[in-house]
Amino acid sequence: MADRYLSFTATAPGRFLTRRLGLPQPAALRRWSPEHPCLPGDLLHLTAGESALGDLAPVLARTGLPLADPAAGPVTGPATSRAASPGNAAVAAVVLDATGVHDVDTLAEVHAALHPVVRSVAASGRIVVLGSPLDSPPDAGSGHHRAAVQQALEGFVRSLGKEIGRGTTVNLLRLTDAAAAESTLRFLLSPKSAYVSGQVITATADGSETPADRSLPLAGRTALVTGGARGIGEAVARTLARDGAHVVVLDVPQAQDDARRLAGQLGGTALALDITAADAGERIAAELPDGLDVLVHNAGITRDRRLVNMPAERWSSVLDVNLGSVLRTTDALLAKGALRRGGRIVATASIAGLAGNAGQTNYGASKAGIAGLVRSLAPRALAEHGVTVNAVAPGFIETRMTAAVPLFIREAGRRMNSLAQGGLPVDVAETTAWLAHPASGAVNGQVVRVCGQSLLGA
Repeated sequence: MADRYLSFTATAPGRFLTRRLGLPQPAALRRWSPEHPCLPGDLLHLTAGESALGDLAPVLARTGLPLADPAAGPVTGPATSRAASPGNAAVAAVVLDATGVHDVDTLAEVHAALHPVVRSVAASGRIVVLGSPLDSPPDAGSGHHRAAVQQALEGFVRSLGKEIGRGTTVNLLRLTDAAAAESTLRFLLSPKSAYVSGQVITATADGSETPADRSLPLAGRTALVTGGARGIGEAVARTLARDGAHVVVLDVPQAQDDARRLAGQLGGTALALDITAADAGERIAAELPDGLDVLVHNAGITRDRRLVNMPAERWSSVLDVNLGSVLRTTDALLAKGALRRGGRIVATASIAGLAGNAGQTNYGASKAGIAGLVRSLAPRALAEHGVTVNAVAPGFIETRMTAAVPLFIREAGRRMNSLAQGGLPVDVAETTAWLAHPASGAVNGQVVRVCGQSLLGA
């Protein structure tokens, strides 16, 4: 459904009126396309404190953005030694290495590094702050100082994301090794992450694989998408197929015509199956005797009603589809070895499960359960099966379901995030594709919100 307010604010009268009235002024987001696969402009690399990563430059050079010329503005080096001014040419993205921030004095270098250049970040730009994991080995006697200032980076990033505007996103990536950052930096510094902001992502031990063809990273891999015939599931299926995967589009028998049509367009396979069936996992494994590389749990339903008015059937049906089926099929596929080593499981949570939502106690419970599944299963699945487990948590996404929401509630959903607009199904799909990427093995046990940094529970 078209966002008429977004279109209106792009006109001169719209900009004038919304400024005078103090209304949100969303910027049209730059999203990935074959013609424009990268952000336009340079990448600025800054440092606060003494980096704990070693040489990050080779990794940054592979993100697709040229490193900024030192003569044109601030580049790597101690924050106190750089000359920068708001008059410098606009840059597409900034990466601030704050892994060496260990006390309040070095935390001040974060301000010193970014304060002069924030205005120089182009519209729809990117700022990525690199931090250390909070559980990394502390210095003797000062571990709580380091933990405090590293935690402070989260408040800094989320606050900057809410004030920067113009479609620019701000995220925090925690890591201990530069090589573990590559896949995530390529995503966060690209148009594919247009609706991901205010997120804290941890990349740890790197079990990544470098694909033979970076333009088709999923070539030779099989991906199954539940609820894949329409909406967000369809966008996920199309994106994984774009990246080279053979996609199995699974949906309920009632949607088999749509599933077959989509699978035919993608050169994939349709599978009509009720995912809540007790033997769904076994039937999927039987349909895929050669195994599966990517499992995307996207199928879900809503049966909204306040708890006081909610009959048991509305509760149980939502929990069974959104959580019970995910638990059963995941367990069955892992037990049968249907997911090959190096595989990826990506489940779909929701900000309703992280922040709560009136009238959605059933849905919120089911999606919070997905987050619990991911955090608990991820380390064991990696250790025992060589498979990573992550989740995406969409916010307000423009679908047929949200188009049916009453006007004023729909407008509130669109504007109550840092980007002041709804996301698109492709935003969820691109995030899923990043987590499914062979080079994303360092990302495990993460729940990544695709919500434009929603003001709810942020």
